[in-house]
Amino acid sequence: MTKKIMTVLSLLIFTGCFFAANAATPEEVLAFFNNYVNAANTYSDTVPSFYAPNAKIIRVVMKPDGTTATVTADTKQYFNQMRIGVNGAKITKYKNYYTNRKITKQGNDYKITCLRQPSTSDYKIPAHFVIGPDASGKLKIKEEMMYTKVQRFLKYAK
Repeated sequence: MTKKIMTVLSLLIFTGCFFAANAATPEEVLAFFNNYVNAANTYSDTVPSFYAPNAKIIRVVMKPDGTTATVTADTKQYFNQMRIGVNGAKITKYKNYYTNRKITKQGNDYKITCLRQPSTSDYKIPAHFVIGPDASGKLKIKEEMMYTKVQRFLKYAK
């Protein structure tokens, strides 16, 4: 009986150590986010690798009349639109700047809330990213939400 209890305790301790070793720290998540921002702002081909395959992409479109509409996309649709828009972004040297970053723990993941300022604008609007480890322990963006004034996103509304 004592042997069984010791075996179970050993397994629990080992499992706890394994998950603790794979748990990300806020510093690691912020470093990952900074790498993502740099890749996005330099139009790197690696940007899709920062996302989980089933990441939820959300755009809250701010309409001229003051109302909003929420548009969601899957990663396939999002990456396709990204490929289409990259040349125009390069021409205008478009970048996103994120300020007022706050990181909070959300289960096994972290949520970064911030204000996003597009380089072509003088306003800052809300954004958030949920970042956490995937099954292999690599950090990935699992959810991205950004407010936007770009009306063309409305054509993807369901």
